[in-house]
Amino acid sequence: MDFQELIQHRYSVRAYKPDWVEEEKVQKVLRAAQLAPTAANRQPFQLIVIHTKGREKELRRIYDVDWFIQAPLVIGVVGLPDAAWKRCDKKSYTDVDAAIAMDHLILAAADLGLGTCWIGAFDPNAAREVLGLPDDVEPIAFTPLGYPADEPKAKKRKELKELVRYERW
Repeated sequence: MDFQELIQHRYSVRAYKPDWVEEEKVQKVLRAAQLAPTAANRQPFQLIVIHTKGREKELRRIYDVDWFIQAPLVIGVVGLPDAAWKRCDKKSYTDVDAAIAMDHLILAAADLGLGTCWIGAFDPNAAREVLGLPDDVEPIAFTPLGYPADEPKAKKRKELKELVRYERW
């Protein structure tokens, strides 16, 4: 797929087949995240690959919906705030950089025929406990990773003129 087709094709998958994801594909999506641009190339994130089989109950503590644990894998991106670049007003780019990495991962997955769904509405305290995260590591987002068992619905997006301004507010 070319890039325009890819971004139009990708959708938030909310039903997954139990089929295993080939290790080569897993490595490709992880590599896409690794290649994501980050502020000052600090890469202040890490990816956590979680096998869902046998961990369903504890993963439901993080995000309690059936489809979250249907896929064979869940990938979490965590931020490392101490490693992140900070702007002159002290705004940390941890979240921005982790989001760019997750976006690259999600697009690479779609390109390989895999489904994902960006999850930000998870329980961060449960994520910390389940994954054993140290205090200086921040859970940012999760996604299941597997083969879709649903079909995309029509995308609803704002008109471009509602999202773009030229030169000034």
